[in-house]
Amino acid sequence: MCEVDLEVFAAELAAGAFVIDVREPDEYLAGHVPGVHSAPLSAFDSVPYALPTGGPVYVICVSGNRSLWAAAQLVARGVDALSVTDGTAGWARTGRPLVSGADA
Repeated sequence: MCEVDLEVFAAELAAGAFVIDVREPDEYLAGHVPGVHSAPLSAFDSVPYALPTGGPVYVICVSGNRSLWAAAQLVARGVDALSVTDGTAGWARTGRPLVSGADA
């Protein structure tokens, strides 16, 4: 399973990467990386949008454990998926902002 560190992820995000956050809705609403889509594991099989096929899908959670599992599930379905190591907790530790709310 392929993972990316926060520095690579930050650069890819700035370049317009597609990212899903697999934490549960209350976790996502409390604070998430700007520009990511919520796709909680509790509803993972019913993600309401098509995942892109032209490039990788980055998967993030709070620490990297759930995102690693979710990325493996996506890879098994033929999606180019990468888990973000250290997740949103690592993102916040680097001083990068988290936003709260559904549309932020």
